[in-house]
Amino acid sequence: MRHYLQFKDLSAEEYDYLLGRATLIKKRFKNYEKYTPLFDRTLAMIFEKASTRTRVSFEAGMYQMGGSVVNLTSGDSQLGRAEPIEDSARVISRMVDVVMIRTFEHTKIEAFAAHSRVPVINGLTNEYHPCQILADVFTYIEHRGSIRGKVVAWVGDGNNMANTWLQAADVLGFTLHVSTPSGYEIDAKVAGVSNQACVKVFDNPMDACRGAHLVTTDVWTSMGYEAENEARQKAFADWRVDRDMLAVAQPDVLFMHCLPAHRGEEVDADVIDGPHSVVWDEAENRMHVQKALMEYLLLGRMG
Repeated sequence: MRHYLQFKDLSAEEYDYLLGRATLIKKRFKNYEKYTPLFDRTLAMIFEKASTRTRVSFEAGMYQMGGSVVNLTSGDSQLGRAEPIEDSARVISRMVDVVMIRTFEHTKIEAFAAHSRVPVINGLTNEYHPCQILADVFTYIEHRGSIRGKVVAWVGDGNNMANTWLQAADVLGFTLHVSTPSGYEIDAKVAGVSNQACVKVFDNPMDACRGAHLVTTDVWTSMGYEAENEARQKAFADWRVDRDMLAVAQPDVLFMHCLPAHRGEEVDADVIDGPHSVVWDEAENRMHVQKALMEYLLLGRMG
């Protein structure tokens, strides 16, 4: 049994397989071919943080693969409240085949996984967002081919997305350029990378974008940090992704954003809605890579 709690939980070779499966699964979806390898399997989704894309992509994906879904929120479950997380894990994992959790502290999902009898998938924690980066890497490969040896520029908060991009660079062999405001830096210890050379840090976001094949960002204020919003608005003012940043990147640079986006804050409208943007493909691809991930965790390698 395998869990998927961080990007580094899988090897580069496993990602080659997984992304190849995602390509086949997406092709079947686009051709309206019925493919239901997860018939009679049940996914439990536990949301302590609200979501649009995570819920729709996992729920639609599981139904398309022939399975069923149980959706739980903090309001209608006992997770970590009246019942210890360990006990919730013991009970829920006896009734379903796979669990996706979207929560706050990463220690919660680790505690759940340690006592689960079925695979647990991280739908987002404060520290990591592996399913999103899996979709982002898949989207890059769809548009530009292999990401190995390329440069990805992260502009903005040193948050769970930045941590996960750092792990992805380490595992998949590309370089991550990072530029964050002072006080919002990435913490390499959190990501736990083995190759420190995979990341380069820049004070100026323009320098981070120079020569990049992919420029990506996130909202300035993530869920759970709303009280800091006013301070973040001031601190991040020079970290808005604009056309000037894309102009110093590669001519065929791609722009990504995990959404939801605030035009005029972390990204200008003419960037996210411009010709370099692949955010809508990126959003859709959450579903396809997660279908491949659930297939792999439940059934192993196919064919």
